[in-house]
This record gives sequence, C-alpha cells and structure tokens, in this order.
Amino acid sequence: MTDPTRTSVELRHLRCFLAVAEEGSVTRAAARLRITQPAASRTLAALEDELGTRLVDRSTHHLRLTAAGHAFRDKAAVAVAAFEDALDAGRSVHRPLRLGHAWSAAGPDTTPLLRRWRETHPDVPLELLRIDDRTAGLARGAVDAALLRGPADNVTPGLVTELLHTEARVAAVPADSALAARARLDLADLTDRTIALNTVSGTTTADLWPADARPTAMITVANTDDWLAAIAASRAVGVTTTATADLHPHPGVVYVPLPDAPRVPVLLARRDGPPSHPALPDLCALVREVTGRGRHPRGRS
Repeated sequence: MTDPTRTSVELRHLRCFLAVAEEGSVTRAAARLRITQPAASRTLAALEDELGTRLVDRSTHHLRLTAAGHAFRDKAAVAVAAFEDALDAGRSVHRPLRLGHAWSAAGPDTTPLLRRWRETHPDVPLELLRIDDRTAGLARGAVDAALLRGPADNVTPGLVTELLHTEARVAAVPADSALAARARLDLADLTDRTIALNTVSGTTTADLWPADARPTAMITVANTDDWLAAIAASRAVGVTTTATADLHPHPGVVYVPLPDAPRVPVLLARRDGPPSHPALPDLCALVREVTGRGRHPRGRS
C-alpha cells in the first residue's frame, strides 16, 4: 500500500504535464521542454501512476485531458507558479517585468504602452512576450501579468482579472476572395466556408454561430501565424478582433467588419496574492491609463 505521506512527484512531472496539456501533443511538449518524446511519455506516465488516475486520454487521434486531468491542470499550474515566485523573491528587483499575451497584445495601445513605460520606468525593462496558451504563460509563472481575451469565467482559477474594454469582431478573409470586397459581413456569410480556429488561445468556436447555422468545415491551428497563413492560402476564413487587424496586417488577408458578432472582452490578469515583481502595480496602473477604459478588478476567477 502506498504511503500517503510520501510522494515521488517532482516539479519536472508537473511541468511536463502542463506542457502536454497546453500543446495538446506529447511530441510538441517534448520539443518545448527540450527532451525526447519517449522521455516526456515516461514522465507523464510516472505522474499518472503516482496519482493513481489517468490525466490524458490517449484513445483518440487528438490528445485530450480527462476530467481528472482538467482538474489537476489548474492545481499543477498554481503549484508551479508558486515555485517560480519563491525563486524570484530574491532577484525580482533586478529582473525585467514580463507582460504576456497570446495574440495582439494591447492592440493599437501596444506601442504607446511600451513607450510610456520606458519613459516613466527607465530602470525597469518591460518584456512583452507572446506565449501561445490560454493564460499567455501567467498560470505557469512565465510572466507577471497578461493581456487576455475572452470571458473572465474562462480564465484559470487563481488569477485576478479586470475588464479593460471590449473589441469588435472582424472576419479575416483571403485578399482575392469575393468576401474581401464587401464593406461588412454577417456571421451567416461565413457558414458555407471553412473556418480556421485557433484552439490553443483563440476566442472563436463553433458556438459563435446559432446552433442551427453553424459552419460544418473547420481546420484547427495553434497560433496566430498559422491562422494567418491558412487564410492567406485560401484554405479558410477566420473571425478575430480589431486588434488583430491593427497588429497583424497581411498582404494576403483582408479584415472585414462583422457587426452581428458579439464583442470580445480584453482582460488584464495577474496571479492572486502578493505582486510577483515590485513594479507590477505600476504596470497595471499604466495599462489602465493607456487603454483609457480601465475599471476596478472584477474579482478572482
């Protein structure tokens, strides 16, 4: 019988599981962790054996988390973030402040934000990091704060979020398509097209359309670059926000207003508890000021 007071779970097990959960692939997780695929598989299996439950369903073509895996992911993310905070406690004064985003950062406010920070805090470098996961690296301690898109109730527990503003949605279509010449589009105009979905950090799903009028053809991508490439190559069309049009102009893609689609919340997020960097409160205040639409925290997710 296993002694419940002892455990063989190490930080590497948690990091491996989180990488698998975020990448949706053991192979991609191994590449991210810079280990071999067999080593990642063994590490994941060892964690499951120690916990006595399956975290990942390997029976389908696309790897999926089990119910236990979904529940464990949030706890593992909090544990890893706490460990990173402990390591940073003695050196956070001297390291850069890290602001994460999964795509499009602060939209048109991105450059003003970075310039204002440099003017007001010349001794504290601010690193803007694009990290392709649902919390832009915040849950696993890779950043100190993050700009996220989507409903606050979809954010990982243990994070504090506040609504900055909302962004209008636009359709992204191939530049040489008939849709590109339109002044505006409706969701119904896209139902007979193949839709490109960013399943890692995007906000668009089939649920955006009414149940009786959903597109039937979809392709999935893992980041904004692949999403743009698929649309430019006429493999699909997409739905995004005006921030993408501002930050990601592409010669093969035209962005067309999509006024009947609901707007997308833009959130400023940080981990619950003491600031992970001494300058974090100043950054949060500047983000609110630069966007011009900040509000008080909505509470803990």
